[in-house]
Amino acid sequence: MTMSKTVFKPVRTSSSHQKSRMNMIRADLHFHTCYSPDATNSPKNIVEKLNKHPTVKAMAITDHNTLEGYRKTAELAKAYSDILIIPGVEISAEEGEIILLGIRQLPPEPWVVRNVIAYSKAVNAVTIAAHPYRGYGLGDFAAKLDLDAIETLNGITSPHQNKKAEELARVRGLPGVAGSDSHFYYDPWNVYTEIQASLDVDEILAAITKGNVRASLTEKSIDF
Repeated sequence: MTMSKTVFKPVRTSSSHQKSRMNMIRADLHFHTCYSPDATNSPKNIVEKLNKHPTVKAMAITDHNTLEGYRKTAELAKAYSDILIIPGVEISAEEGEIILLGIRQLPPEPWVVRNVIAYSKAVNAVTIAAHPYRGYGLGDFAAKLDLDAIETLNGITSPHQNKKAEELARVRGLPGVAGSDSHFYYDPWNVYTEIQASLDVDEILAAITKGNVRASLTEKSIDF
């Protein structure tokens, strides 16, 4: 399936009335490499597929409890100017799994979820409740936490569980984001987050916290 890029018309700022172009990118905010014990995606294959992808040009590597996969993938991605690897990790906290984006070091243990969130905020990272109503999710407990966003569309989660995550985000007034949660080479890249930002990590993190995002999907895997 071929998808056209979203194009925004120039807008005027209220202060200077000068034209500026609003960027919109598509990013997969939940992706695993072979550095997760339950995944086989190699950093090399990830970078090659991302480079060839017609629309998704940013990806968060969110391996379980390690940043090694991110580091390997980001190093390989330096060969390409139009793709971005976002630093991330999926922490197995005592209460459930939580994604941290923009993280460069793992939070100190023990991984109690409120301590993980506090550490994340101290280093200006973004916290996301991963698939809250699937196995190892935070469930209703996520409603009591100071999160930045909810993963409302997870590529390997049932529609019913994703719908419950949408309702959680609505009740909490939090942005909803999407990620494929890919673990294997042949997993479909059929969900993504539209983000009002350029290919810049700081812009992406800021856009998520401001809610300038939209979880999206295609009916079938994007062929490329």
